[in-house]
Amino acid sequence: MISDLKEVGLPNGETLGYRKRKRGDKLLLLLHGNMTSSKHWDLFLENFNEEYTLIAPDMRGFGISTYNNPIDSIEDFTNDLELFIKELNLKDFSIMGWSTGGCTAMKYTAHNQDKVNKLILLESISSRGNPLFELDEEGNIIPEKRIETLKEVANDEQNIKPTLNAIENKNKSFMKSVWNTLIYNNNKPPEGRYDEYIEDMFTQRNLVEVYHALNHFNISDKSNGLEEGTGEAGQINIPTLVLYGENDNIIPENMPNEIVEDIGENAKLDILKGSGHSPLVDDLEQLMKKVNRFLEK
Repeated sequence: MISDLKEVGLPNGETLGYRKRKRGDKLLLLLHGNMTSSKHWDLFLENFNEEYTLIAPDMRGFGISTYNNPIDSIEDFTNDLELFIKELNLKDFSIMGWSTGGCTAMKYTAHNQDKVNKLILLESISSRGNPLFELDEEGNIIPEKRIETLKEVANDEQNIKPTLNAIENKNKSFMKSVWNTLIYNNNKPPEGRYDEYIEDMFTQRNLVEVYHALNHFNISDKSNGLEEGTGEAGQINIPTLVLYGENDNIIPENMPNEIVEDIGENAKLDILKGSGHSPLVDDLEQLMKKVNRFLEK
């Protein structure tokens, strides 16, 4: 097998699944985003530089990982990651976080400068979070109606409930229509692999909590309209590559710019030409080339 699916128990009572492709001595951790798991890294696991061993955990509530304790913030994912790294005795590694995984990667790195060599943020949610607002009947944001509480997120009829219902009812056609519109806007995975991705999406048990956590996430030094920033992003002093697909329909272009501004001189923005929110499918070769070049500098 290209990568083995394993499990490790954590001292906090959770068990995290993870995929490991053992190759060379260099180590890269891969953190997935919302509505995915380590499964969605498979093309990267199969094709990236053979000098690297790759490890991709399923975050709590995704894939085969447990969800014994509901998350309240991105810090819960970060704490899990810290325990995961300790349990596997991982050292001398870099991290790549995709979308929501970018938030986890940033917060972990801010407090573990001595452990992380380089940080890659792939189509990442901003260091100032992902704000949620009520929408009008035409789907436009109502700026004065910011969603705040977990209950409000769960009751959001336009943003959250349709996807939550699709997960609960394993509605494959709905999920494919959403991903075809928002994620796989250039290329689509091969049909068999795409079906596996969709089945994997139905393993998520924390959709509402994740959106709530992203809505409140703010490690900048500014207010995001809901939370005052913690300033943790400014503590990241290792080389950081912010990769952003020019056709991303999920992450607005202000978000990568906010990350670069909040981290400062150690962060550099690089545009993935022609790519959307999943460069892993849209243009794997371009993605691997940029990641490899950055890691090998």
